Amino acid sequence: MRIVFDDSLYTGNELIDNEHKELIERANKLMDSCEKGTEKMTAVKTLDFLMDYTEVHFADEEKLQQEAGYDKYQQHKEQHDMFKKSVDELRQMLEEEEGPTDAFVAAVNKNVGQWLVNHIQGWDKAVAEFVRSK
Repeated sequence: MRIVFDDSLYTGNELIDNEHKELIERANKLMDSCEKGTEKMTAVKTLDFLMDYTEVHFADEEKLQQEAGYDKYQQHKEQHDMFKKSVDELRQMLEEEEGPTDAFVAAVNKNVGQWLVNHIQGWDKAVAEFVRSK
């Protein structure tokens, strides 16, 4: 399931929107690499590629929240931490298999694809609105 960066994912914050576009591109590459039945190392490298950028993006978002005095910073950070844990679990799942299985692909769609869309539409839009109101 590819993610399309459409109007429903715009927050109105240029930095965050640009980073979301990159994050979604990387998530799509991960999902593509799994659906094409590629070898295990390709999927591992793509998952690591996604996680590397996730670290950068989450740090930028959290810095923005702290600088703005966002009152739900801690809850938002906990959401980020849960995502990182979920990606770590996906990596462990992948390492235990010969390659991306149907179960792994389903977990990626849910724990990466769906999570990103829901997080952006809820949590991140709320942050952007808060920053704009300051």
